[in-house]
Amino acid sequence: MLERVRVEDTAAEGKALARVGGKVVFVPFAVPGDLVDIQVTKTRKSYMEGFVKQFHEYSPIREEPFCSHFGFCGGCQWQMLPYAEQLRYKQQQVVDQLTRIGKVQLPEVKPIIGSENKRYYRNKLEYTFSNRRWITEQELKSGQVIGPQPVLGFHVPGKFDKVFEVQQCFLQPNPSDAIRLETARYAIEKGYPFYDLRSQQGFLRNLTIRTSLSGEVMVILSVGYADMPAIGDILDHLKKQFPQITSLMYVVNPKPNDALGDLEVVCYGGNGYITEEMEGLKFRVGPKSFFQTNSLQAYQLYKVVREYAALTGSELVYDLYTGIGTIADFIAGSCSRVVGIDYVAEAIEDAHRNAQINGIDNVNFFAGDVKELLSDDFLSRHGKPDVIILDPPRAGVHPKVINALKDANPCRIVYVSCNPATQARDINLLSTHFELTRIQPVDMFPHTHHVENVVLMERK
Repeated sequence: MLERVRVEDTAAEGKALARVGGKVVFVPFAVPGDLVDIQVTKTRKSYMEGFVKQFHEYSPIREEPFCSHFGFCGGCQWQMLPYAEQLRYKQQQVVDQLTRIGKVQLPEVKPIIGSENKRYYRNKLEYTFSNRRWITEQELKSGQVIGPQPVLGFHVPGKFDKVFEVQQCFLQPNPSDAIRLETARYAIEKGYPFYDLRSQQGFLRNLTIRTSLSGEVMVILSVGYADMPAIGDILDHLKKQFPQITSLMYVVNPKPNDALGDLEVVCYGGNGYITEEMEGLKFRVGPKSFFQTNSLQAYQLYKVVREYAALTGSELVYDLYTGIGTIADFIAGSCSRVVGIDYVAEAIEDAHRNAQINGIDNVNFFAGDVKELLSDDFLSRHGKPDVIILDPPRAGVHPKVINALKDANPCRIVYVSCNPATQARDINLLSTHFELTRIQPVDMFPHTHHVENVVLMERK
């Protein structure tokens, strides 16, 4: 136990940082300025990890968390930080990682663009069924005997087999809470088996809820096996209770993991998609589609991308990791042609459909692994790009893609990233051919440590 330790700063993954005896100590749910006792859970040569056992003094900047699940839910771990402080730390995170990992001269970093909505900003949440509800510390201390209880909720961070009951979530707007609570209540009433996360057996596995700014709602029920009468009963009940559901789906997943990419998602009722809109453009979002989870802030992000691309109307643009073609369609009116590539075949199908819906005919989409598809032959057939836009997964860009970008030698690269660390690594690799000239952080996820960042690199 480390007693009466003053928390000094924030650190990676949303944790706070203190120093004791020459070692750094990482601790969650603390604020710079807190005076705490820390229970150490891990010790290494240069650092320790632990959790707050007792608060002696609260930081003057600390705010009261607004969610009753704060402290064991990993979703909004910065609730106790004022939003202005969150933005300051996120901006510093971008600067630190671009400096430390990127090892390039930084231009002026523009002030981070904050999110208009601090709560209820997500358009997608995934819940897990478990046949054993996680028992809270308060319940354990009460001494009451609590047997196994089914639950539909979120995983306890770092524990694949622990799911806690969610009463109210401040991330997604209504009717998300009501749908989750009613699904759990009805399934328990009917005695349908909840999934056993340890033995990987059971019927009810996951519930995904997607919403759009226009008020459309998609619900996807994931089950371990095809009990069609039970599936129909649950979905019919949801349809009756929530007429605002516009897309009702199910998927049978017998695999040990929850990924749906290789499974058929069946449309049980309504449309097979929901629709988002930006500047008059409509985007169909299917059950497997990637769409930025903060729809309002996605618009701010895409405006930065368009500004950095500096299009005059004559450019050929490559949009790599295009997803359902949102950025491609968003910039299509400002350039000559867009070539979009993504490895998810269903996303490319959505991209074709979205372009058709919006009457856009100067975009071409291709399904395939970017590192394999972006070859000399591809460039010769479709043209060398003037501008390349990148929006890769958290892992960043594969080295083969880095080399292909250098060979393509565009005038500008606009790189969008949800992970400034891998973005910084890639910037360093690209710096032999391109100069970093503009940086714009964007906060997509209030009350978390995550930050989106857009950079512009120009040909040397």
